[in-house]
Amino acid sequence: MPSDHLPPEQQRQQAEGQRETAEDGRQHAEQSRGDTEEHRVTAESARTEAEAFRRSAEDTRILQDQHRDAIELIRQQHESLREVAETARAAAEDARHAAVEAVQATAGALQQTLESMKVVEEMRRALREIRGLTDLDSN
Repeated sequence: MPSDHLPPEQQRQQAEGQRETAEDGRQHAEQSRGDTEEHRVTAESARTEAEAFRRSAEDTRILQDQHRDAIELIRQQHESLREVAETARAAAEDARHAAVEAVQATAGALQQTLESMKVVEEMRRALREIRGLTDLDSN
């Protein structure tokens, strides 16, 4: 039945229902706009947070690279120190051998000197004996 053929009370109720429906639609549209704005703010916050995490991850990667480089430098220094220590150990071993050889050479020289001194002492004795014999013959 068209609305202009309805009794006034029904027309009024129908108009009131349409107004309520329109008001509900406006409220729903307003709520949707609020929800959309809320979602936009939430999405922007999520993007901001994701960017902060990305920067943090990049900073962490940079620090890890620096840490890895520092560890490699320390490893190289340890290797260098190990080589220096090995060279020093070899030099000390060579010096020890040289000292042993020097002591042996000194001992050999002293032994030779001792033997020479014994020979000289024997020659002196022999000369004294010869002088003693010569002195006896001349008396």
